[in-house]
Amino acid sequence: MKALLCKALGPARDLVLEEVASPVPKKNEILLDVHAAGVNFPDTLIIEGKYQFKPPLPFSPGAEAAGVVAAVGEKAGAFKVGDRVMALTGWGAFAEQVAVPFYNVLPIPAGMDFTTAAAFGMTYGTSMHALTQRGQLKAGETLLVLGASGGVGLAAVEIGKALGARVIAAASSAEKLAIAKAAGADELVDYSQASLKDEIKRLTGGQGVDVIYDPVGGELFDQAVRGLAWNGRLLVVGFASGTIPQLPVNLALLKGAAVVGVFWGAFAQRQPEDNAANFRQLFAWHAEGKLKPLVSQTYALAEGGAAIERLAQRQAAGKLVVTVQR
Repeated sequence: MKALLCKALGPARDLVLEEVASPVPKKNEILLDVHAAGVNFPDTLIIEGKYQFKPPLPFSPGAEAAGVVAAVGEKAGAFKVGDRVMALTGWGAFAEQVAVPFYNVLPIPAGMDFTTAAAFGMTYGTSMHALTQRGQLKAGETLLVLGASGGVGLAAVEIGKALGARVIAAASSAEKLAIAKAAGADELVDYSQASLKDEIKRLTGGQGVDVIYDPVGGELFDQAVRGLAWNGRLLVVGFASGTIPQLPVNLALLKGAAVVGVFWGAFAQRQPEDNAANFRQLFAWHAEGKLKPLVSQTYALAEGGAAIERLAQRQAAGKLVVTVQR
């Protein structure tokens, strides 16, 4: 099979497409014929050895995939050859085939194509877990989403609206905010043109926001935490800015606020029944038209490095997807 390989830790332009042996599924795994693979922020880190997981070299990046079951291990649950599925792989999805533990695999709902399915799992899974289990977002509350035009940001905007919240979308350009507006955002903040802290104050009448969804970190975290309402919750989702901020804990004390970590991958492993319930609701919302994943561009397998580079430069709205021709 063909696979896009990371043979030495470094930039995405060093990835190479080569012929390798097909994986052999273990007893608890399925072998997936990959049709599409989502591009996610962890892909930009794992190839440089900066992610919390460090697979042995050589390896293929790609943390999620969608395709058709090609083979089934004897203890791989109820899946059968020919099933259309989406899978959380961690790495390995930028290849024609990947072996995945059955508990990281979900059936693709009717009406969802492979490209959409490859763009769905990590972004919507992360944002659903963040806003429900971690943020306890309630109807009528105000949600601020930073990086609102990115994959997880757009998913948070849509899920926030589906949960009945008032959603303030924040991004770094008018073009990105137009995408968040189309996804349902009620208010927009261009933090390249105005102070985020001042805009939060203006849009909430000085009360602050109930929940902040932050996949960006850096200076925006510092401004956002000052805009929390009493009993507010700030969700730490990631650090796309490249800077991990430090929290002045006196602000959490004065606001009765909580700063809450979000690690969806570990949640999915430790609480599989809760994760499955989340996806039942997400699939229902998708069927109702409340969730409309935005795939802004697709790339051939050989172009996967270019897709990762574009994501690392924070140029992409929505999701980028690598497709495998069959």
